[in-house]
Amino acid sequence: MNKKSYLITRMDGYICSFLMQDGRAVEIHRDSFVADDATETSPNAALQTAHEDDKNLCIGDIYIGKIKNIARQIGAAFVEVSPGKVCHLSLRDAVHPVFTKKGSSAQPQEGDELLVQISRDSIKSKYPSVTTNLTLHGKYVLLTTGNTRLSVSAKLNQTEKTRLLEVINEILGRQTSEACQKDGDTYGWLVRTNAKEASDERIRDDVLRLKAQGDRLIAQARYRTCFSCLLRTPPRYLTRLQDLYSTEADAILTDDEVLFTQIKEYLSQYQPEDLGKLQLYKDHLLPMQKLYALERQLSMALSEKVWLKSGGYLVIQPTEALTAIDVNTGKCSGGKNQEATFLKINKEAAVEIARQLRLRNLSGIIIADFINMKSKEAQKELLHLLDVQLKQDPIPTALIDMTKLSLVEITRMKREKPLA
Repeated sequence: MNKKSYLITRMDGYICSFLMQDGRAVEIHRDSFVADDATETSPNAALQTAHEDDKNLCIGDIYIGKIKNIARQIGAAFVEVSPGKVCHLSLRDAVHPVFTKKGSSAQPQEGDELLVQISRDSIKSKYPSVTTNLTLHGKYVLLTTGNTRLSVSAKLNQTEKTRLLEVINEILGRQTSEACQKDGDTYGWLVRTNAKEASDERIRDDVLRLKAQGDRLIAQARYRTCFSCLLRTPPRYLTRLQDLYSTEADAILTDDEVLFTQIKEYLSQYQPEDLGKLQLYKDHLLPMQKLYALERQLSMALSEKVWLKSGGYLVIQPTEALTAIDVNTGKCSGGKNQEATFLKINKEAAVEIARQLRLRNLSGIIIADFINMKSKEAQKELLHLLDVQLKQDPIPTALIDMTKLSLVEITRMKREKPLA
C-alpha cells in the first residue's frame, strides 16, 4: 500500500476522491458524476456533460454576463450570466473588467456586458458569486487578468521565490519582477507552491499554454453574444488533480474504467508529468473501497465525535456563523501530573484539528475550546504546534489568537462547500 495515494471512485452515484496518507484520509471530496453515455463516447465530451444545463454553474466557468442592476449602497452589482440566473459581483472585485458592450459611463452600469468568472457556489439563499478578475489555472502557475502583478506563493522561501521570479521573467522576456507590474501588462501571474519541484521546461509549458488560452478567450469574446459560456472547466474531480503537490501523492488510483479514461486524457493534456502515477485498480477479490475502508473513512469524516489515541475526543459542531470544536479528556485519566496530561491531550487534539479542518473542508471562523491549562508556557507550546500544523494546509488557514476565555480562534479560506 502506498504511503500517499489519491483515490477516485464511484460511491452512491457520486464521484468520491480520497487523499490517503498512511492509511488515513487527509482530504475527502464528493462531486456529481458525469453521465456514462458521454464518457464512453469521448472523454472530451465528458468534460462538457456536467455543464450542458446552464443552471449548473461551476466554479471557474467564464461567461459573458449582463449587469442587471447595481446596488451601490452595498457595493455590489447583480450580473445575469444566463436567462434568469443571477450572480453577485462585488464592485471592489470589478478591477479592469473586460467589457464586450459598454455604456457611456466609465464605471460599470446597468446593461453593460462583460466577462465574469464563477468564483463561489450559491450558499442557501445567497447568489453565486462572480469576479471580473479572470483566472486560468495551471499546475505550476495561475494567469490573472485583473491583477497584473507577478507574485510567488508565500509558502516558498526567499531563495525559491527569487529563482522562480527569474524563470518567469525569462519566459516572458522581462528583465525584472518590477517589469511585470507596469500598467498595460495584459496578464498577471501567480507562481504556485507546486513550481518548487518543477523543471524550468515544465513551468515554461504551463505559462505558454495559459497565455495562449487567455489570448484566445479574450479574442473570441468580441464576437460572442451575451450569456455565452467562453470557458467550461472540466469536472472538479479532474481539476483538483492540479492541486496535488508533486510530493503529496505517490499514486493516483481508480477502480472505474470510465474514470480511468477521463483521468488519463486530462493528465495527458494538462499534467503529462503525472501520467506515470495513474493506475487502474483491478483486484476483484479485494475491491479498492474495501482495501482502503473508504466507507468507514467517509463515515468518520461526517461524525460529530472524533476519538484521540490518548482516550480524549473532539466534538465538532458546524453552525451558521462558525464551527465550534470542543476538546474533552474522555477516557484519559489525569494521573498525578494533571497539567502534563492536559498538555498531552491538547497537543494531540491540535494535530487532529488541523487534519479535520482539511478533511471536512471546514472554512470561515473556527473556535477551538481546548482543555484549560494554567501554565503560559504550555499555552505557548500548544499554539506553536497548532500554527505549524495549520500551515501544512494547502488552503490558507490562520491561527488568530487565544482569547481570555482560552478559546483559540482560527480562520480558513472558503474554496468549496464543506464535505457534510
